[in-house]
Amino acid sequence: MLVIFLAALGALIADQASKYLVVHMMELSQIGSMDILPPVLNFRYGENRGINFGLLDSDAELARWLLIGFSIVISVAVVWWLRHRRHGVMMRISAGLLVGGALGNVADRLLYGYVLDFLNMSCCGIANPFVFNLADVFIFAGALGLILFDGGKGRKKAA
Repeated sequence: MLVIFLAALGALIADQASKYLVVHMMELSQIGSMDILPPVLNFRYGENRGINFGLLDSDAELARWLLIGFSIVISVAVVWWLRHRRHGVMMRISAGLLVGGALGNVADRLLYGYVLDFLNMSCCGIANPFVFNLADVFIFAGALGLILFDGGKGRKKAA
């Protein structure tokens, strides 16, 4: 449990610190965009009231609270799943990243009413119109890690 907690805490702090630095201290919310390493890495201010890539975007308070509840339920389910089975350290780190990322976006929804996004990446002549944040990266990396590092070790053997 300690590994999950530390990975989640690290992801949550990194996510919230990056948003504070870029959006507030670098004033991206006022400027709107900054080219960092164009076209590969750019900062573009975004307010996401939906899920990834603005899907299910809605101004409704009900949607906000449903997404907060859904994120918390998924986080609790992942921790519960790993707590009741034996898994390696990479699985626990992956779970922590997923939980920390989910809680980073929950914190945004509680503080602002939406998720702050600022990362934009394009490559190879493809202009990506979407923005995301470190919490999204942690959620994706955590989910991928849960798939890659499972290896069936945590499954109960059939009788």
